[in-house]
Amino acid sequence: MSAFVEIADLHAYYGESHVLQGVNLRIEAGEAVGLLGRNGMGKTTLIRAMLRLMRATTGRIAIRGHDRAGERPDRVARLGIGYVPEGRGIFPNLSVRENLLMAARPGVRGQTDWTFERVLETFPRLTERLNNGGNQLSGGEQQMLSIGRALMTNPDLIVLDEATEGLAPLIVQEIWRIIAGIRASGIASLVVDRNYRAVLAHTDRCVVLERGRVVLEGGSQAFAQDERALQTYLGV
Repeated sequence: MSAFVEIADLHAYYGESHVLQGVNLRIEAGEAVGLLGRNGMGKTTLIRAMLRLMRATTGRIAIRGHDRAGERPDRVARLGIGYVPEGRGIFPNLSVRENLLMAARPGVRGQTDWTFERVLETFPRLTERLNNGGNQLSGGEQQMLSIGRALMTNPDLIVLDEATEGLAPLIVQEIWRIIAGIRASGIASLVVDRNYRAVLAHTDRCVVLERGRVVLEGGSQAFAQDERALQTYLGV
């Protein structure tokens, strides 16, 4: 069977800057994959190209076994991918309730596991702020809302780009607990985060980018124990 996502020889540019240089990425159904690399190595660009939020120059982007390189972003979103973008991307002029309900729909397979009630059980803080506007929430609450909104689409894959950035330590712990729960539920995930040790602890496999190329790929547990490789590719 084909992978849920299979990207092959992907190239992308920002102006004359060659940001992605022949990247390959594979995500199996139900698999948790960490996307790692120092700042500016192409991680967010790869995610945006995969979701068709930017145009790749050449390469294949297959989702559910079909090439989607020419699809519109809204059609890619309806293939069962939930997106938690860097910066959260919530609607500040909508209430918490409205942010969640506007995204509610069954999954591609008709699944309705993630209901409004289940999201509120997962994020009790949001229950207390249902009528608050998105711009009235703390950073941690906004991140919870962004993850909850993605789950309301009942995705088969959730993409989390810097989900813990700028949050207080206790909130960071809560976000990782939620990510672990998502993984345990069988939803595939692609996780980007500066805390690479936490990423490796919550994923099955990792892919490391350096200057727009994949320089390492393998099991997360084995990579976490390879201090030399960690320092070479991720150390400051």
